[in-house]
Amino acid sequence: MNTPGHKGRSTRLYPSGRAAAGKEWCKPTRLLVWLVVALVFSCLTAPLQAQLTEQQTRELFTEANQLFRQANEAANISRVESQDLYRRAVLRFERIASEGGVRNGMLFYNIGNAHFRMNDIGCAILNYRHAEQYIPGDRNLALNLRTARETRQDSFEEGQSAQVMRTFLFWHYDIQPGTRSMLFGVFSLLFWGLAAMRLFRCAWSPGWALGLVGGVAALFLGSLVFESTVQASQQAGVVITPQVIARTGDGQSYEPAFSDPLHAGAEFVLLDARNDWNHVELPDGRQCWIPSGSADLVGR
Repeated sequence: MNTPGHKGRSTRLYPSGRAAAGKEWCKPTRLLVWLVVALVFSCLTAPLQAQLTEQQTRELFTEANQLFRQANEAANISRVESQDLYRRAVLRFERIASEGGVRNGMLFYNIGNAHFRMNDIGCAILNYRHAEQYIPGDRNLALNLRTARETRQDSFEEGQSAQVMRTFLFWHYDIQPGTRSMLFGVFSLLFWGLAAMRLFRCAWSPGWALGLVGGVAALFLGSLVFESTVQASQQAGVVITPQVIARTGDGQSYEPAFSDPLHAGAEFVLLDARNDWNHVELPDGRQCWIPSGSADLVGR
C-alpha cells in the first residue's frame, strides 16, 4: 500500500490564478461524480436485496405451512378447495424465495410437494431438482423425485453405452452423494491409519490392504469430483408447460423433431440458447429445439 506523499511526483506549474480556479472547480465535480456512481450502484443492487423483513418471512412461512396442511385435510372432501389452498401455499413459499432471499432445500422441497399435489408434474420435478442442489442426500427428496418422474407422461430410455456405464460404475450412480462423501471420509481415515501403522511399524499393515483402501477412497473422491464438475459445466432444465412441440431448429417454421410433443416434466441439458429458443439434449441422447418459455432451468 502506497503512503501519501510527494516522493517520485513531478511538480506542475500553472499560470497565475489558474491553480486556485482548478481546485475550486475540481472538488465539487468529483463529489458529483461519486454521488452519481453511488446512486447507480444502489439502483443496480436494490433488486438483489431481500424485500421482506425477517418477521414477514416467518409469517409467510407459517401461513404457507398452515395452508398446506389445510389442503391435505381438504383433499378427500373437495378437490377444488384443496387445489386452491395448495396454490395459495405455493405463492407464499415462492415469495419467501424471491422476495425474502431464502434459498434452501426444504423450501424448494415444500414447493415441489405442493405442485405434485396439484398434478403439476413439471414444476414439481423442477423444484425437486432445485432442492437436490441443497440437500442432495435426502432420502425423502429422492423418493418424491423418483415418484414424480414415474408419473410424467414421457419416458426416456438411455442408450446402450449409458446403460453399460451405469452398470459398470454402479457405486457412482446408485449411491447418494451424501453417502459417497461419508464413505470417502471413512476410507480416507482407514488409509492414513494403515499408512501410519506401516510407517512406524506399530502393527502389521500389509501393503495390499493399504493399496486397496486407498484405491476405494480414490474411487469415491473421483466420483464426487466428477459429479461436481458435470453439475458446474452442464445446465439442466425441465419442461413446465403441459406440452410443447420440439422442433429441428430455432423457430416455428422448422419441422417437428419428433412425432409426439414433449410433456411437462421432461428433463434436458441445455446446449445452446438462441432467439428465445433452447437447444436441448434429452436423457436418451436426442436433441431438439424448444421455446425458452416452455421450460425453466434448474438453479435459477
